[in-house]
Amino acid sequence: MSTNKENKSVETITSDLLETNIVINEEQKRVNEMLKNRLRKYIKKLDEKNMCTSKEESEKTELETFKQLYKPKLEGDEETYKKIPKFYFKLPRADDVLAQKLREETRAQFLQKKSKELLDNSELKHLWSLLEKSNGSYSMANSDELTVDYLQFKKIRDEAGPKYRPYFTAEVFGRLQAAEGGIGRVRGVSLFNYVMRRVWLQQTRIGLSLYDVSGQGYLTEHDLESYIAELVPSLAALDGLDSSFTSFYVCTAARKFLFFLDPLRVGRVRIRDVLSCSFLDDLLELREEDLPMELQEQNWFSAASALRVYGQYLNLDRDHNGMLSINELAGYGSGTLTRAFLARVFQQCLTYDGEMDYKTYLDLVLALENRRQPAALAYLFRVLDINSQGFLDAFTLNYFFKAIQEQMVAHGAEPVNFDDVKDEIFDMIRPEHPSRITLQDLIKSGHGHTAVSILLELHGFWAYENREALAAAGDHS
Repeated sequence: MSTNKENKSVETITSDLLETNIVINEEQKRVNEMLKNRLRKYIKKLDEKNMCTSKEESEKTELETFKQLYKPKLEGDEETYKKIPKFYFKLPRADDVLAQKLREETRAQFLQKKSKELLDNSELKHLWSLLEKSNGSYSMANSDELTVDYLQFKKIRDEAGPKYRPYFTAEVFGRLQAAEGGIGRVRGVSLFNYVMRRVWLQQTRIGLSLYDVSGQGYLTEHDLESYIAELVPSLAALDGLDSSFTSFYVCTAARKFLFFLDPLRVGRVRIRDVLSCSFLDDLLELREEDLPMELQEQNWFSAASALRVYGQYLNLDRDHNGMLSINELAGYGSGTLTRAFLARVFQQCLTYDGEMDYKTYLDLVLALENRRQPAALAYLFRVLDINSQGFLDAFTLNYFFKAIQEQMVAHGAEPVNFDDVKDEIFDMIRPEHPSRITLQDLIKSGHGHTAVSILLELHGFWAYENREALAAAGDHS
């Protein structure tokens, strides 16, 4: 009986809506027809008076006609414009002290509120206890055996309270169980690690935002250096760092973020990019007291790595003026960087009276030590692109390889024919255009690092020429 009543009510509502739509459509048709008739009459009247004598007059008359006929509608639209809420707010001027203070205080309050929404250690422990309670059949010795289905997942969410709800959505469960094979259950360890990782990211985001002076989601070089400088005392692996070296360490660490996360060289990086890359993990890894020396040497942010890079800079600086000339930089690495490449580095990069400072040197080191990375290839490509044309052609390759040939002659070796090398490079990269190699071609090929190494230094060319012998020697060892 109730079903029949519901069906009747639905039919009644549907018929009412149809009648309303018919009335609206009829009314719209009537208004449109009225406007058309008015426009026809007005134009006919103008034609009878022979007013439309030229194209300009015709367009002017047409515009005036439109304004007269649609004047009520235009006035109505102007009223609606006044109701649009303000959605853009200019940043306060630097000299507006009161506005600046208000903005800083507001941001501090906002970040404090967001910080309180995060789970603390006691709440994370409570979550783990709820996970253990949800499934008592697993062995305490092996936490991997702890799994929960969706019903248990929802039960834990309800028992935990509203603060835990953002971490217990259907989407989270779906992603976690899909990552584990789509069996309809998720491991308790995976769920707990997810919550911990998300809390850590949110905490770090808030921590980084405190250094974002403008509040626009970016960190300048100065902001990054301030963050790292305040972080240094908490990094156990840097305990033995000399205080006089701290400023150089901070500069070395911050430069990696800027080199890889600021490809357009605008002097700032997005906080989102800082969080999504692995650099912050590498930096915070130094909190461990007993970090093996092997791992420290591979970590750019370690004291060992920073001292190595700065030590090389000091050794190259033979006149001890704190800067590097082109002749001093020629001793970098194996000492086989070509003169043509070094000259282009000094042309392309920021120098002071023809000499390079430590920050510019750091960019070069990061590019040469990470040639497989797109940011490093972009840096080296800008140096190689002598005509700033966006691609490398045979002329450009010949310009740099001629310097390699000169080094070969100086070392008493027979110079290799350029055409053979050019063909090998084009076969290796397989560019979209048969005679031009772009940056995207280098990155897409997966062999960009090999191609640039052939052109930059004799050591790189020699390694490529003897790659089979080196591979065989590596197999024997």
